[in-house]
Amino acid sequence: MNITESDESNYFAYSATLRILGENLDFERITKGIGVRPTETVHKGEKRGTRPILHDLWMFSPDVSEERPLSEHIDTLWIQIQPAQEYLLSLKEEATVNVFLGYRSNCDHAGVEVPHSSLEMFVALKIPFGISIIVT
Repeated sequence: MNITESDESNYFAYSATLRILGENLDFERITKGIGVRPTETVHKGEKRGTRPILHDLWMFSPDVSEERPLSEHIDTLWIQIQPAQEYLLSLKEEATVNVFLGYRSNCDHAGVEVPHSSLEMFVALKIPFGISIIVT
């Protein structure tokens, strides 16, 4: 039996994105309230790929290389949006506020670890901690 290793090196990519979803969102008001420019905005009905977007969407991702650990993405995002904590909590009355965490790899036998200190944002904003995991 001949076992060969893949020529492809393992890769790990991470991301953390603040997302505001809702109806008729005032993107400029949100931008001023949070104090950071969005990475992307999408209006309800616009297409991404083949599907139309079901809600207005305001997104912000910190400028962190995807190779950096997930905790660095989370911590950098929190540093940048923490001054707007009260605004974000009040925004939850009219929109959905969440943080999309991404983990992509070509390795099917690895995992991700997040230190307890990186969970402060989820508690402070009263949002669930969830990770989208994609293994290719």
